[in-house]
Amino acid sequence: MTTKRVELEGLQSFYQLNNARQIPRLGLGVYQSKVGKETEDAVLWALQAGYRHIDTATIYGNETSVGNAIRKSGIPRDQIFVTTKLTEDDQGYESAIAACELSLEKLGLDYIDLYLIHAPLCGSELRAESWKAFETLVSQGKVKSIGVSNYGVHHLKELLGSNPTIRPVVNQIEVHPWLVRSDIISFCESQHIAIEAYSPLCQAHKLEDSTLAKIATKYSKSPAQILIRWSLQKGYIVIPKSVKKERIEQNADVFDFDIADGDMAILDSMNENFVCEWDPTVAP
Repeated sequence: MTTKRVELEGLQSFYQLNNARQIPRLGLGVYQSKVGKETEDAVLWALQAGYRHIDTATIYGNETSVGNAIRKSGIPRDQIFVTTKLTEDDQGYESAIAACELSLEKLGLDYIDLYLIHAPLCGSELRAESWKAFETLVSQGKVKSIGVSNYGVHHLKELLGSNPTIRPVVNQIEVHPWLVRSDIISFCESQHIAIEAYSPLCQAHKLEDSTLAKIATKYSKSPAQILIRWSLQKGYIVIPKSVKKERIEQNADVFDFDIADGDMAILDSMNENFVCEWDPTVAP
């Protein structure tokens, strides 16, 4: 794998999507963050630390908490990039439209910056209907950008092969040095679809890895900071999750150093196709 040079300017680093809109390269994920105070505090701490990108999903159950925190922050809406996702149970044309409207209501927002199909598990017909609904939502101004999550190459080819009016701007997939996803990433890059890395910290399964620890010590950074920086230097959008104030702040302290090419190559070589929880990219 070649090492890219990505211009990074702190938390104000943006990625220009294929529809010319910009998304902050680093965001806060709220997967498994508890409804209410835990999620609200995490989002508020992130926004206070300078984050401007929050990633939630219908299935997480905490969209209302995210919306509450955004309002409490006092930060203008147009300065915060909000992602949410369509769950499997809501796939289909009418149901996707209704699900988006419910998400908007829970978030208390007039529009969603990025709306994703959460996973391709429901079959090709429903996937196609959902995408048509997504295009309608963009035309209605309820959604600014649309994309997919957990799509394998065959799912992406199916979508692109239908000649959609709007192409997906991102594919959000699990990516970290133990799961490098070369095939999916190469295809997405060839189609100008951004890679958004979830579980970039491998859900803490590998934070004690000796090779990672050695690299972290070399740069006087934590293993988590090395993993986030690796994703950023690979050119990915990255959404680490934490509900601890100090960790949220620490996860953003990754813009004052570069991982050298040799160390990037070592991290690249650690792939073992390790999946943290599920792998919908292989679904039919």
